[in-house]
Amino acid sequence: MNDLPIPANLRRLAETALEKAAPVFAGIDAVARTNTARILDTFRRHRVGDHHFRTTTGYGYGDAGRDKLDAVWADIFGAEKALVRSHFVSGTHALASVLFGLLRPGDELLSITGAPYDTMQTVIGHPRPLPGSLADHGVTYREVPFTAAGGIDAAGVAAAITSRTKMVLIQRSRGYSLRPPLDVAAVGGACALVKRLKPDCICFVDNCYGEFVEDREPTAAGADIAAGSLIKNPGGGIAPTGGYIAGRAGLVELAACRLTAPGIGSELGASLADNRLLYQGLFLAPHTVAQALKGAVFAAALFAGLGYNTLPAHDAPRSDIIQAIELGSAEKMIAFCRGLQSWSPVDAHVRPEPSAMPGYSDAVVMAGGTFVQGSSIELSADGPLRPPFAVYLQGGLTFEHALLGIVGAARAVSGE
Repeated sequence: MNDLPIPANLRRLAETALEKAAPVFAGIDAVARTNTARILDTFRRHRVGDHHFRTTTGYGYGDAGRDKLDAVWADIFGAEKALVRSHFVSGTHALASVLFGLLRPGDELLSITGAPYDTMQTVIGHPRPLPGSLADHGVTYREVPFTAAGGIDAAGVAAAITSRTKMVLIQRSRGYSLRPPLDVAAVGGACALVKRLKPDCICFVDNCYGEFVEDREPTAAGADIAAGSLIKNPGGGIAPTGGYIAGRAGLVELAACRLTAPGIGSELGASLADNRLLYQGLFLAPHTVAQALKGAVFAAALFAGLGYNTLPAHDAPRSDIIQAIELGSAEKMIAFCRGLQSWSPVDAHVRPEPSAMPGYSDAVVMAGGTFVQGSSIELSADGPLRPPFAVYLQGGLTFEHALLGIVGAARAVSGE
């Protein structure tokens, strides 16, 4: 740490934080090795070759690279079918395609993990119906909050599920909240509970920020379908855009028909983005996720040393890449983001300012000097300016960069 141009007291805190974080890194590296071996084995078994990396045009008939990537992805996720497309503009788009593809007027969607992420609330049309939302299409919605201990309320779920409940939504990550994320075992337990109560109810997992944090995915643990973004964990930091859906074949195809059109489904869609980036990003994803997790662990230790509440603690189990830090004021949130931005490889000269964003009810401040615009597997942080004024840190293509950026954020918050 002696090479960092920071005050001596902050340097000592950073060195102490690194000492506390180091023992946790071994477990993170072990998961990364397991997941890399799983991906490598799948690539070899499916005989991935250079010819799968070509782009296609027009309708994309017979796009071998696209179809092979779907098959590889399904295998890795323990699913019957996958849809991996650069045509998804965001993770929310992929999630919305599942919701609109599977739900019909009169159906009920039940969130069993409390209020979902802000952008999902606008898709659902809750608490305020919006034109084009599920509510506008006649789909009703209810939610079951977490227990006081931060787990799924089994009794509440049992009381809430009715004959009209077509789908339960399970959000794996904490989103913009301080509730704990769910590990894959907890997701599997929730799916088993739902199936006992209503066997035909669809268990849908919002898997954003959770991919490759553990050694299996929710679709390998009982979830019927899951979706997420390629510019988060599974894109490995090099996927230029896109999203994925994986799960039971019939459900994935219904979602594909929402992305394209009935009768077309997953059969068409040219690979306009370089397929190599999607394959290579997937291959790199376990290592990249490990780098992000190490940064999160270090941040938790450092900011706890500075006296802030950090969720999770540095030595707590993790099932997503997000590190929440309660800073206590809007001013400190802004300072954090500005400090982090100043250590970005892209747009380091830019000063983050709070602003309104589509899909969010509060002004959001965001640091994101990323090579891929909006990529949250690259080092970034954001948060809505509302109590308890928590900033949500995620990503980091390399631990070295994450460490530098986090120390820079700490210095800005401390006013030094």
